[in-house]
Amino acid sequence: MYIVVVGGGRLGYYLSKALLNEGHEVVILEKNATFCQIINDELGGVCIQGDGCETAILTKVGTGRAEMLIAVTGDDEDNLVACQVAKHKFMVPRTIARIRNPQNEVVFKELGIDVTVSSTNVILEHIQEEVPTHPLTHLLSIRDQGLEVVEIKIPAESSAVGKRVKELPLPKGTRLALVIHQAQKPKVPSADTLIRAEDRVIAITSSEMEEELRNTLRGTWTSPQTDG
Repeated sequence: MYIVVVGGGRLGYYLSKALLNEGHEVVILEKNATFCQIINDELGGVCIQGDGCETAILTKVGTGRAEMLIAVTGDDEDNLVACQVAKHKFMVPRTIARIRNPQNEVVFKELGIDVTVSSTNVILEHIQEEVPTHPLTHLLSIRDQGLEVVEIKIPAESSAVGKRVKELPLPKGTRLALVIHQAQKPKVPSADTLIRAEDRVIAITSSEMEEELRNTLRGTWTSPQTDG
């Protein structure tokens, strides 16, 4: 892929280095001339000095053919503007923005940014994963589809324990993607996969159905009666 990275700070540098190592074509836009020189000395001539919010500089680096723009400056407003210009002026299919203030996430979503990454929320999620009673962990948001990838740990008292996937009253539109049982390898569940206590379930659902999914996998309920 051809990827434009806006912001040549530490995050932009290491991100671009990783993308280059994976074989992608990358250009970095960085306002600071010194940072640009350091990056080019390390990675080759991949950094262009300029403001990634400006149409002229985005045109110069061929943003119109980019498949993705990632804005990782230290300024939320700059990241929002860069993604907006890329999406609406250059029709870039995917935009990703770094957010320093988690409260800005709703605004970014409403303005059409495909993916937002908040370092604060990432740290909080990792903390929550270490809390045994935490019911549901967000792993990924697929903004343009309105979907969430979540992880739920099955407690011993859950009604889901001992049930097969086909017996679970899963919310509409929800799919179980992986079931991880203790030290065993993760497996893609089938309709006959048995849910056991302490399993970790990776599921894809909508934000509206998260609470219902949590209740299904962690709560107590009565199996529906069948005739015959």
